[in-house]
Amino acid sequence: MVAIWFLNSPKISFSAKEIDLVEWKGDILAVGVTEKDMAKDENFKFQNSILRKLDTHLGGLLSEVSSEEDFTGKSGQSTVLRLPGLGSKRVGLIGLGQCRPSSAIATYRGLGEAVAAASKAAQASNVAIVLASSEGLSADSKINTVSAIASGAVLGVHEDNRFKSELKKPLLKSVDILGLGTGPELEKKLKYVGEVCSGVIFGRELVNAPANVLTPGVLAEEASKIASMYSDVLTAKILDTEQCKELKMGSYLGVAAASANPPHFIHLCYKPPIGPVKAKLGLVGKGLTFDSGGYNIKTGPGCSIEFMKFDMGGSAAILGAAKAIGQIKPPGVHFIAAACENMISGTGMRPGDILTASNGKTIEVNNTDAEGRLTLADALVYACNQGVEKIVDLATLTGACVVALGPSIAGVFTPNEDLAKEFFAASEVTGEKFWRMPLEDSYWEFMKSGVADMVNTGARQGGSITAALFLKQFVSEKVQWMHIDMAGPVSHEKKRTATGFGVSTLVEWVLKNSSS
Repeated sequence: MVAIWFLNSPKISFSAKEIDLVEWKGDILAVGVTEKDMAKDENFKFQNSILRKLDTHLGGLLSEVSSEEDFTGKSGQSTVLRLPGLGSKRVGLIGLGQCRPSSAIATYRGLGEAVAAASKAAQASNVAIVLASSEGLSADSKINTVSAIASGAVLGVHEDNRFKSELKKPLLKSVDILGLGTGPELEKKLKYVGEVCSGVIFGRELVNAPANVLTPGVLAEEASKIASMYSDVLTAKILDTEQCKELKMGSYLGVAAASANPPHFIHLCYKPPIGPVKAKLGLVGKGLTFDSGGYNIKTGPGCSIEFMKFDMGGSAAILGAAKAIGQIKPPGVHFIAAACENMISGTGMRPGDILTASNGKTIEVNNTDAEGRLTLADALVYACNQGVEKIVDLATLTGACVVALGPSIAGVFTPNEDLAKEFFAASEVTGEKFWRMPLEDSYWEFMKSGVADMVNTGARQGGSITAALFLKQFVSEKVQWMHIDMAGPVSHEKKRTATGFGVSTLVEWVLKNSSS
């Protein structure tokens, strides 16, 4: 087996400064501009004071070049110019579009990502970022803006090239954010951004690792390493096959039965270094390190079997969150993943088999490719038995959810209104996209079996809903529960790499619960 390292995070120092932007010295001075900022007067001079100042120092070249290149500040537009007259070697204009308040976090994160791309192209080691218009931003808004820019820059610089013959390390070493304030609160926020981004990147690299490298055993080893890194607050318990049999996890073990790589049930327990636990939370992630589909094997165009290493995206999200939370140290969380492979052999489960989950409920397997919910069933029962008050599970569970919401939005299913409000409040801070879906109880009719308590798949229509209703059967009524189907946003469709989706929102949600 190839030895591959994880936690390949770029090392970038961030600082917030209040200095004259024309005096800043470095490789690229990047200016985030809206369409409104690009307006010019009757003399073809910028009306925006910052752009006018830069243009004056450049002898009108900025105005001239932006017109020639038809740069209007639209979202996605960018131009980097090598012009004499400033302390910086280059000036970059990055389009922010109309930058509406409802999408500000995503816009500013996009600014950071665009600057990261520009730094790669120019092989820059230090850059500065300034907004052409920051008037009217409150102190809190400035802190959130700096946070989003910094997050976009770190995640934009990161490249997972561990499996390429040539390893390219990013050259960017420092980012100065100008004109958005300074002080301890801002420094604290930037430290937090670094901690969360390290978790996101860890999650990305877990998902990107191929199944011949990231087996269930290696995933368990990585979980144990996290616990060792933050041993003051995290402990790891890894259950083997025999221990899972003792807990009667027949549903999970049924999925794992065909693989030569044995299953590993992962349980990280976080306890605060001081003080009581304010909220007992459980994060449960689907951990299929490879899903062949079993005897209902994935075949034909569009089956995406080549992407099934992504099927442990839920477990990557919770372990990425565990890494970040181990650094931040808020009160009280359990991280649980039932890691295994869904393969084919004479020992594997067959269509028509009946499995018994650890809560005693029986399941007729009518589709071996609906395996993730079978592993989550026992993981959810286990989580409830830890005495948690709230559970969020994450899974790349159904193609139906991708059909419904597309590649960028995760589906959210929960019967609990308060939990939904909490989680969506957290997502507004992070900018990750979620959409609440119905838990239509009448659809449970599709899940009834003639020989067992339930089948594991229902009708083709409403497939993500029936999957959520299946999971609901394994959650205690005393526990607030939410299911997140992240099959779409687990990866970039065009880049064909993992996103680290879910990590930042999970961390934000945990922090909100620890402070309430």
